[in-house]
Amino acid sequence: MAELSALEDPKIRAVNEKHGDDHGVNLTKLRAVAKRLKTRQDFARELWATEDTAARLLALLICRPKAFDRDELDAMLRQARTPKVHDWLVNYVVKKNPHAEELRLAWFADPDPVVASAGWALTSERVVKKPEGLDLAGLLDIIEAEMQNAPDRLQWAMNTCLAQIGIEHAEYRARALAIGERLEVLKDYPTPPNCTSPFAPTWIAEMVRRKAGA
Repeated sequence: MAELSALEDPKIRAVNEKHGDDHGVNLTKLRAVAKRLKTRQDFARELWATEDTAARLLALLICRPKAFDRDELDAMLRQARTPKVHDWLVNYVVKKNPHAEELRLAWFADPDPVVASAGWALTSERVVKKPEGLDLAGLLDIIEAEMQNAPDRLQWAMNTCLAQIGIEHAEYRARALAIGERLEVLKDYPTPPNCTSPFAPTWIAEMVRRKAGA
């Protein structure tokens, strides 16, 4: 904890706090600490228990993703107060855990929009990597009905799913584009130069163009 405290940079914290993340540690330096520690599951649990954001991010880098049981991951997601901890937990740990599909289904239907956003993130992963058995038309129905008025993090996760359906599944592309155009979610999102806009129609068109040119 002392080492993480020494890595704290007020300028990084100021930037992170604008995104809802209460830590000021450079992530490259945090990854270097994790590389030195290597995989240490018990220590990862101790770090998580501190409730400190930087410590939790480090815990997610040194844990053994397959060692957590379903209920433990469910509790961790509900404890993950900040967007970065939530994202790393889903992407670095849950996606590699044998309970990922079970959790996807449970979280997808959860009344808490932040928990539900994790279910949508896992669904987007399946849209890309393992779409068999998914009701893509049904997902588009939900997105069309609910995305426009969804809370920010849930809206972002739904929008990602919409874009991935349009990018990966040509038979649903026209409908995905039409939904994006009509709802205009993230249409005016500030996008840096050389980055693709998260506005679904722009995102879909750009990725399809890149794939065609690959």
